[in-house]
Amino acid sequence: MNEKKIQRINELYHKSKNEGLTPEEKEEQKKLREEYVFAVRNNLRSMLNNIDIKEADGSITKLENKDKTRKV
Repeated sequence: MNEKKIQRINELYHKSKNEGLTPEEKEEQKKLREEYVFAVRNNLRSMLNNIDIKEADGSITKLENKDKTRKV
């Protein structure tokens, strides 16, 4: 997500607090927020997938292999 889209999210937020938003602006805000949350989640997942865990027996396991909720 680029800086321009984040600025737009902030503009829409401030406008919603001061004047209110039109239905089109509300829809734009919703889509931008969804895109932002998607980007943050993917970034976090990517960082977590690069973590290795040293087990008690000395072996090393990638964190992504320990995630039972991960869809294959």
